[in-house]
Amino acid sequence: MSARLASLVFALLACLPAQAARVLAVSVDGVVHPVTFEIISHAIDQARQQEASLLLIRLNTPGGLMEATRQIVERLVASPVPVVTYVAPSGGRAASAGFFLLEAGDIAAMAPGTNTGAASPVLLIGGQMDAVMRRKVENDAAASIRSLVSKRGRNAELAEKTVLEARSFTDGEALTHRLIDLVARDQDDLLRQLDGREVTRFDGRKQTLRVAGASVAEYRPTMRESIISAVSDPNIAFILLVVGALGLYVEFSHPGLIAPGVAGAILLLLGLSALSVLPISIAGVALLVLALVLFALEAKFASHGILGGGGAVAMVLGALLLVEGPPELRIRFSTAIAVTLPFAAITIFLLSLVVRARAGKVLTGAAGMLGEIGVARTPLDPAGKVFVRGEYWDAESPCPVAEGAAVRIVAVEGMKLRVKPIQQE
Repeated sequence: MSARLASLVFALLACLPAQAARVLAVSVDGVVHPVTFEIISHAIDQARQQEASLLLIRLNTPGGLMEATRQIVERLVASPVPVVTYVAPSGGRAASAGFFLLEAGDIAAMAPGTNTGAASPVLLIGGQMDAVMRRKVENDAAASIRSLVSKRGRNAELAEKTVLEARSFTDGEALTHRLIDLVARDQDDLLRQLDGREVTRFDGRKQTLRVAGASVAEYRPTMRESIISAVSDPNIAFILLVVGALGLYVEFSHPGLIAPGVAGAILLLLGLSALSVLPISIAGVALLVLALVLFALEAKFASHGILGGGGAVAMVLGALLLVEGPPELRIRFSTAIAVTLPFAAITIFLLSLVVRARAGKVLTGAAGMLGEIGVARTPLDPAGKVFVRGEYWDAESPCPVAEGAAVRIVAVEGMKLRVKPIQQE
């Protein structure tokens, strides 16, 4: 009886519809940097926890930092969930560092009208290199891509040329030369082509993909990832940094406004957080500090614009040199000019107001009475009355003063003035 019951249960279970496959998708748009590594790492962990059948990584990137790229590749090849890298949408690209990420997938795919390649190490690390260092970096990058592509069963010789010769390929050329595994019109077409396909994982294990009718869920970045990704563009980070510094200066020079100080502190911290994930040049930071010093000196000394102009030049150069990385990660010249000129004008104007206010004569309170001219309304021998600023004051003089004589105030003691006859000065 128990055997019949068990058979009935198994039969009923067999009739139940199989659970739909799940695919987790994450997009890599823009420059590859440390935040990209965080996002992909968390996406891999989430795909494993949700027992997803596949992790789909959409690529549309001009490149990025080599160290972040290496870290991402290490995570992709060690992923417990099969990874498909897909260059999309049409018109997109996976250049430079993006080519490494494309080749790191168990399946590499591209949408029509996309391109990949140009994985030159100059673009990956930025700056100029001497011949020896260039050869070392090229050989290291070439060996890395050759090892990666060979393990995936793709064209290692041609992949190496993307590093040594900066070769680029369209989707059709990449498919013909076995740099990728397939071309798919869109995401649905990609999943249809992947269903039932056997992939060889990086450790040699064989796995068949079952993604027919799979539900695709988008990876939701954490709050930190969302904020840093939004401001990770060095141009935006630089603008936030400068505007934040200006807000703090306005608050310090005009205490009690509150709003500029609060907004400035928030923007400054956001800018610093964004720049903290990028390679910063000490020379760029030094030039920005020098610019602020020159702006302050311009407001204090009459240099006929020489110090202010020097500060503007230093700030532009500091902005251009601030980030050590590929061109995609550097602050654009147009941004540096657009930020520097208004900042220089506003800073010099505010500093000049502060300097003039501190250098000007005090007009209120006891200190404002010093040096004022009054008229003796009674003889001062030594005490009497003087008329100053439309008011009568008790006054004392070290020597006799005749009524109607002009006196100068030399001290204020409570409600009494110390005066001196003008003719004795």
